[in-house]
Amino acid sequence: MNDKERSKEEFEKLLNIIDKLRTTCPWDMKQTNESLRKLTIEETYELAEAVFSKNDDGIRNELGDLMLHIVFYAKIGSEKGKFTMTDVLKGINEKLIYRHPHVFGDVKVSGASEVEENWEQLKIKEHNGYKPVLSGVPSSLPATIKANRIQEKVRGVGFDWEKREQIWDKVAEEIGELKNEIDNQDAEKMESEFGDVFFSIINACRLYGVDPEAALEKTNRKFIRRFNYLENQTIRKGKSLHDMSLDEMNVIWEEAKKEE
Repeated sequence: MNDKERSKEEFEKLLNIIDKLRTTCPWDMKQTNESLRKLTIEETYELAEAVFSKNDDGIRNELGDLMLHIVFYAKIGSEKGKFTMTDVLKGINEKLIYRHPHVFGDVKVSGASEVEENWEQLKIKEHNGYKPVLSGVPSSLPATIKANRIQEKVRGVGFDWEKREQIWDKVAEEIGELKNEIDNQDAEKMESEFGDVFFSIINACRLYGVDPEAALEKTNRKFIRRFNYLENQTIRKGKSLHDMSLDEMNVIWEEAKKEE
């Protein structure tokens, strides 16, 4: 038995397990789409954490947890007479084949960039020739991820800089506008301009192939690591951070940077 056959066998086993849990387990029996939602979000973030940490065992485990949720939603859908797991799988299979005409058809593409552009155009055709470009961006996405996704979406229809270097003039422009509002002490406009600066920096990340969420998370972890070093060294010396000057803290902070 090859791996694909074993996968089919295990998937069928999972379907049977969910069937039994829905009729015998008090907790599983009372679950709804709404009650599962927050748990699904949590599992997705746990998968993201495992991916970020390059933890292959963690990725495998979290994928299993997400697979459980997918099967669970499909089970609830079938109980409501709305859809089944077969419908879910059939739908994604048809979508992938339709949106990859360069693989399953005769369309020729020059590279990944053209594949993305074709993908967005095909999505529009799926909705009778019109679908708002940004309608597929979930409103509940975290702001950084949402900004990045918005920029990717509009790029798919040609709304983008001709040269990525042009973004730096935009960044400088937004920072200048922010400084003006800071000088004016207009809190509402300051907030708006800070948002514009963030949006332009996220756009720069996209243009240079950097995941802004991952970049910021690495900086978060770096700061935590260095601050923990500062705190621990301070305790070892019998001192308190509250009683130290910023210059004293910076000396230990520089030590932390060297340790890395």
